[in-house]
Amino acid sequence: MDNNFSVEDMDFSEFLKILKDGEEIEIYTDGSCIGNPGPGGWASVFVFANRRTSISGFEKITTNNRMELKAAIEGVKHAPINVSATVYTDSTYVKNGVTSWIKTWKQNNWKSSSGKPVKNRDLWEELSKIVENRKIEWIWVRGHSDCTNNNNADFIARSAIVTSYMET
Repeated sequence: MDNNFSVEDMDFSEFLKILKDGEEIEIYTDGSCIGNPGPGGWASVFVFANRRTSISGFEKITTNNRMELKAAIEGVKHAPINVSATVYTDSTYVKNGVTSWIKTWKQNNWKSSSGKPVKNRDLWEELSKIVENRKIEWIWVRGHSDCTNNNNADFIARSAIVTSYMET
């Protein structure tokens, strides 16, 4: 994870071209929100063979948890289905939700353990469909620590918010 060696940043479409069936990639995801709710951004940083690329997006009014989920969804969605991925997230909400809670939520017709509707159900259902039949390992990392690519994802997610306001 996140070795301290130099990486080549590249265009996303060019990055996809270097991946072959069965390759293993790393995806670092992060979401950001100014206010909660407020404007938010998300980012996924892809790393493979000393090469790195990223994707990001923005929503005008959202929550931090929604942006964390969106980063995971978009990261997995944009990874070729024929590669395996290790997804790094600094969100215990995403990590625990996708690896544990989601099974119970589905069994309970999308109700939480307290019987209330699951928050962000639309995104959880989307993530559930996207991860089916994929080889994915989910790892939690401490946010704002020494994990360079998680910090990159955080920076890109926050930049998506700023950039979106500059474009309007």
